[in-house]
Amino acid sequence: MRRALEGLNIIEIPDGVAVRYCGRLFAAHGATVMQAGAPRTTGVGFGGAASEGYAAWLDDGKHRIDAGFGAALGADFSTALSAVRDADLVIAGQTRAIVERVDTALSAQGSVAPLRVALTWFDMNGPYRDWIGTDALIQALSGVAYATGPRDGVPMLPRGHAPQVVGGATAFIAALAAIIGRAGGWHGHRIDLNLFEANLCFSESTAAALALSGETVVRRGVNRFTPTYPGGIYRASDGWIGLTALTPAQWTALCAMIGHPELAREPRDFVTLQRLERADEIEAVLAPALLAHSAAYWLAEGQKRRIPFAPVPSLRELPETPHWRGRDSFSRVRGTSVSCVGPTLPFSSCAPGAAAGSTTRASVMDAPLRGVRVLDLTMGWAGPLATRHFADLGADVVKVESCSYFDWWRAYDGPMDGDPPPYEVRPSFLMMNRNKRGITLDLKTAQGRALLLRLAARCDLMIENYTHGTLEKLGVGPDDIAKSAPGLISISMAAFGASGPWRDFRAYGSTIEQASGLPFVNGDADGPPAMQHVAYGDSVGGIYAAVAGMIALYAARKHSAGAKIDLCQVACLFQLGADAIVAQSTQTAALRREGSRQPLSALRACVASRVPQKWIAVSVETAAQWNALCATLGCNDLAASAGSAAPALKVHESAVEKLLERWAAARDSDAAVALLQRAGVPAAPVLAAEDLLRDPQLAAAGTWRRAERKYIGSHIVPLAPYRLDGSAPPLHRPAPTLGEHNAEILGGELGLAACELDELAAAGVIGTRAAGAGQ
Repeated sequence: MRRALEGLNIIEIPDGVAVRYCGRLFAAHGATVMQAGAPRTTGVGFGGAASEGYAAWLDDGKHRIDAGFGAALGADFSTALSAVRDADLVIAGQTRAIVERVDTALSAQGSVAPLRVALTWFDMNGPYRDWIGTDALIQALSGVAYATGPRDGVPMLPRGHAPQVVGGATAFIAALAAIIGRAGGWHGHRIDLNLFEANLCFSESTAAALALSGETVVRRGVNRFTPTYPGGIYRASDGWIGLTALTPAQWTALCAMIGHPELAREPRDFVTLQRLERADEIEAVLAPALLAHSAAYWLAEGQKRRIPFAPVPSLRELPETPHWRGRDSFSRVRGTSVSCVGPTLPFSSCAPGAAAGSTTRASVMDAPLRGVRVLDLTMGWAGPLATRHFADLGADVVKVESCSYFDWWRAYDGPMDGDPPPYEVRPSFLMMNRNKRGITLDLKTAQGRALLLRLAARCDLMIENYTHGTLEKLGVGPDDIAKSAPGLISISMAAFGASGPWRDFRAYGSTIEQASGLPFVNGDADGPPAMQHVAYGDSVGGIYAAVAGMIALYAARKHSAGAKIDLCQVACLFQLGADAIVAQSTQTAALRREGSRQPLSALRACVASRVPQKWIAVSVETAAQWNALCATLGCNDLAASAGSAAPALKVHESAVEKLLERWAAARDSDAAVALLQRAGVPAAPVLAAEDLLRDPQLAAAGTWRRAERKYIGSHIVPLAPYRLDGSAPPLHRPAPTLGEHNAEILGGELGLAACELDELAAAGVIGTRAAGAGQ
C-alpha cells in the first residue's frame, strides 16, 4: 500500500490543513507530491513544538517546488504550473480566491490540464461563500457541537483540526476515483468539495429522521447522546471505562453483570430511548456499581458477555498500549527538530498475488467508477458509508443481507412486525444505502455460501465490517472468498483490527471514540473525558475504508493484482486526533482540557443569543480578527498591536468573552453572525440537526433532495459532498428494500431459473422475511 500510488504526480497548494492532509494521503502511498510554496508551521496543532511536529506529520514525504511558485500565487503561477507537465492532479484551496487563481492558470493549458480538486470551507455558490471558515465553525454548523457540553449550559466546541482532516480524506476519495475514471475513459476535469458538507456525514441521518418525525434534537448532557443509553465514559476504580449497551440482550447482560438484574425486568427500560429518558435514575445505580472494579476487569468481563465495553487510554498511554504497539499504530515523526510521535496509517495490506480478472470497462463512462463492481457485506453505519462512496461515484454496489439477521441499522430494538415493516422505514438505513442494489442470502447454508462466492467472482472489491472472525466461521472470510475470486480486493474493517489482543472486541461507533484517546482532548478540566457524538467512529471508519478501497482499486488496475486489507476503525480516529497526539508526545504533563478554548485561538467560545437554545460560535485566530471583534464590541482599548500573535492575546480572552456574551444576548443569532462575518470575525450559528434541513447555504447548494421508495414514499436524502464538473453525483435509486433485487441479480446475472429461485426462497436461502435484526 505504501507504494500503491507510485507514478502519480500531485501539485499541492498548501493553504490549510485540509489541502495538506489530502496531499499527505497521496504522499503516504507513493505518489510524488510537490508543494507550491512554503506551508505554515504556525497556526496548526497545539502551538510551539507541537505545531512544528504536526506540520512535519502533515507534510511527510512531500517535495517543495520553487518558492516563486509562491504562497501569494503571483504572476508566475501559470508559468510554474505549465512547467510541471506531468502533473496528474492539482489540490487547491481553501479560499475561493485561491481556487479561482488556480482555475485561471489551468485554463491556459486547455485539454492537457491535470485534474483539479478544490477544497473550500463552504460551497462557492451559497450565501456563506465568502465567510471566514475555521474548524470550530464547521463543528458548530455541522450539528456536532450542538449536542455536546452540559445539559443546562452552552454547547462545547470540540478542539483540533478534525473537520479539515475529514474534508481532506473525503476529497482524496473523489480525487483518486477521478484519476481511476480518467484512465478508463471518464472525461471529467474538476472536483469541488467544501468542508461544511463533508462534515454532514455525522448528522445527516439524524436530520433525515427528524424530517420524518417532526421532532427536535434534545441536549442530554456530557457523554449522553440520543438514541443510546448507556453509551458513555464512566469512572472505574482505577481510571475510566467506556460502555455502550444498545440492544435488549446487551442491557440484560449488563444488569446481571453489575449485580442489578432487577433493572432488566423493568418494561420501560427494554428500549434504549426509554432508558435515556430516565438516565439520571439509572445512573444513580450504574455509576457506583462501575466504581467497584478496575477498568481492566470491566473490559474483560464485559466483552466476555458480548457487551461493548471499551478501554479509555489517555493520550499519554495510547502509543504505549500493547495492542497499538503490536499493530505499529504510531511512529516517530520525521523532518522535525522536535522529538514527537504521530499516528501511522489505519490500514495495511498484503497482496495475495493472484491476477485480477473481474474488471470490465463500461460502454458509457458517465461516472468515474462506472464498470466497478463492489460486494457489500456491511451493516450499520461505517461499512455502508464506505460502500456508499463507491455507489455515488458510479460503481455497481450489491448489498448482501442475511435472511434471518439483516442489517441491524434497519432495526435494533422494538417490534419487528408491522405495516409497513419497521425494518423498512428507519431513516438511518435509508441514508447510508442509496444508489445500491440489495439481495438476501442465508450464509449459514451451503447454497447461500455458494451463491456468495459466485457473486464475489464477478466483483472487483469486497468490504465487510463484521466482528473479527465472524465470516471466517461461516466459511466466507476474505481468504475463503479469494479462492473463488482471484484478484478480488477485500477490506475487513473490524473495530480494533484483525490482529492484536483486542481484535475480537465487540464495538459500536461510540466504542471506537471511547478507545481513541480523543475524549481526553475535549471537555472541562474538572469533568470526565468528553465524547462528541453518539457514534463518532462510524462515519470516520467509513471514510477511511473508502480511502483504502480507492487506493487498492488504483493499484489493482495498474498491477493486475488484488489485495487483502486490514483496517482498524479505532486507528482511523487517530488521524483526526493527530495534532493532539503529537502535542502530547512533546510534553510530560497531560494536555489540559479547557472546554471550547484552544491554545492557538485568541478567543474560541459559544455564547447565547437573544433566542433560547440558539447559540453563536466565535473562533478568533489572527490579530486582525481580534481587532475586528474588539471594534464590533466597542473595546478598542484591548486591540492588538501590529504583528501580535493570537496566543499572546489570550490574556484578554476572558474579558472579551464576557463582553461578547453581553453583546450576543441582545441579538438574534443569524443577525449577529452576519454582522460579525461582515466585520471579518469568524462566527457561525450553532445548528442542531433539524436546522440543517432549512440552512440557507445547504439549500443553495442543493444538498437535500427527495426520493421515492416503497413503504415510506417521499423522503429526504442528502447528496454526496463532492461536485464533479459542477454537478453532484445523481441519485439513481433509493436504499433497497429487503431482497429487492434477488431476481435481478441471482436470476438475471447469475443465471438461476425462476423455479430455482422459488426453491431457494421456500428453503429460506433467499427469503425476504427476516425473523430479527442482526446484533
